[in-house]
Amino acid sequence: MKTKIETLDAPQPGKIPYSQAIAANGFVFTAGVIYLTPEGKLLEGTIEEQVHQIMKNLAAILKAGGVGFTDVVKTTIYVTDMAIYGTVNEVYASYLSAPYPARETVCVKELPLGATVEISMIAAQ
Repeated sequence: MKTKIETLDAPQPGKIPYSQAIAANGFVFTAGVIYLTPEGKLLEGTIEEQVHQIMKNLAAILKAGGVGFTDVVKTTIYVTDMAIYGTVNEVYASYLSAPYPARETVCVKELPLGATVEISMIAAQ
């Protein structure tokens, strides 16, 4: 059985067919999150500010699922340019602590709405 998780403290899917997160079999699986504000506007600013927005969105979604960053076991990070990897990693690391989740970072050609970073997480309930 799976349960939809949603919060108004993170961007809403709108008419796009996805959920902010799904809880199933003792895990919370977030959708990929870009740096949209909870109102659905793409945040302008530095890479640091954008990654902070992503992490705030993920924190809100995880909280709605009854978990937090300490429960995250797996993260996937997508970037459109590996030159920003160090900055993304620095901001990402400021939200987590050892033992860190398993993770991969993948460089892709494009992301939704022209974003340069997208992050998804899996957390254990």
